[in-house]
Order: sequence, then C-alpha cells, then structure tokens
Amino acid sequence: MKILIVEDEREMVKSMVQYLRQESYVCETAYSALDAEEKIMLHDYDCILLDITLPDGNGLKILEKLKEHGKMEGVIIISAKNSIDDRIQGLNLGADDYIAKPFHLAELSARVSAVIRRKRFAGNNTIKAHELTIDLLGKTISVSGKIVDLTRKEYDLLLFLISNKNRVVTKNAIAEHLSGDDAEVFDNFDFIYAHMKNLKRKLGDVECPDYIKTIYGLGYKFEV
Repeated sequence: MKILIVEDEREMVKSMVQYLRQESYVCETAYSALDAEEKIMLHDYDCILLDITLPDGNGLKILEKLKEHGKMEGVIIISAKNSIDDRIQGLNLGADDYIAKPFHLAELSARVSAVIRRKRFAGNNTIKAHELTIDLLGKTISVSGKIVDLTRKEYDLLLFLISNKNRVVTKNAIAEHLSGDDAEVFDNFDFIYAHMKNLKRKLGDVECPDYIKTIYGLGYKFEV
C-alpha cells in the first residue's frame, strides 16, 4: 500500500516514514502544497496524510483539487488541536478522517489501515478470492487454510493485484506501488519479474491455481 505524506515538519515526517515503513507501507513525501499537487496528479495513492497548514498554501486546496479531478484516494487530515473549523471543512470536502497533533504513531497507522480498508475493501478485515484469504490486519496470506510465507514485497504485490482484480496492471504501476519514488532509479523491471516469479512459485507450492495472468507487452492481471 502506498502513502503520500504532505507535511512540512521534516522531523515529524521522518518519524512517520520510519514507523509506517515498518508497518509495510511504501511512503512518499511532499513538503509543500505545490509538490503535493504535482504528485497527486501524476500518481495514485492508497492514502494521503495531509497537513492543512503548509508554507505555500492551505492543504484544503489540495482536497479541492482531488475532488475536482475525481481522485479516489483516502485522505486523513493532520491538524493542530485548535483547528476544529478546518477539520470540519476538510471533512465536508471529502476527507475520510482527521488526527490532531501531537499523535501516537500507532494510532496514525491504525487510522491509515482503517481508511484503506473502507476505501479499497469495503471495510473488511479479510479479503477472499477462491482459495486465497488475505488477513489485512495480520498481513498474512493463506490458501485453503495453509499460511503462505511471503516477503513484504510479495505480499504487497499480491494485494495490489487482487485490489485491481480483472484489470490489467502495468509494470510501471507495479514498480511505483512497490517502490514509490525509488522506482525512478530502476533501469528495468527485473525486480518485478523476480518478485512475481517467487510469488507464483510459493502459491503453486500450496496448490493454489494460477490466477495471475501475464498480459504480454502490458503487465499482469489477477483473473477470477
């Protein structure tokens, strides 16, 4: 799952990124409204953590731009304790939740997880696709009750494919989802091929049918 953190307090951002990466999220950052607007127009995110007080503008303008362009990202407003009016306006503009500073990182992570479940998976804690079961809270995969030992990247890859089931997902989209800003440094998609090969092998080892189809020249599709 990929998150955009829009916040100008760099030490806070550093702590948030460090914690959320430990929780298996890919994190990108924006320290200004301009940087944030550029990123949300170029990329898709599962959740945006949005400070509404930015050095070059109000974060609520970013919410308006998301709504204007029909973007469906979950948004959690980060606000000062006394900014109740801004929080109400943000929720009215389509934000999904808010959290006031200072906050515990564990609570932030729980709110991110809840927003993603509501937006992507209809609020469910588990996803089922035939024999496959994904526990979103435990971040585990099982096939017919057998736990499959996946790496974080393999788990993220399978979850991304299932969340886009029956749709072709391009290699570029997979690279961005798995690596965020770091995707730009890769010269090719060899790392995707390696993760995909290992994922399909591990699922095959527990006799899971091959639902992941290669669409040559385009990408992959989880077909059910």
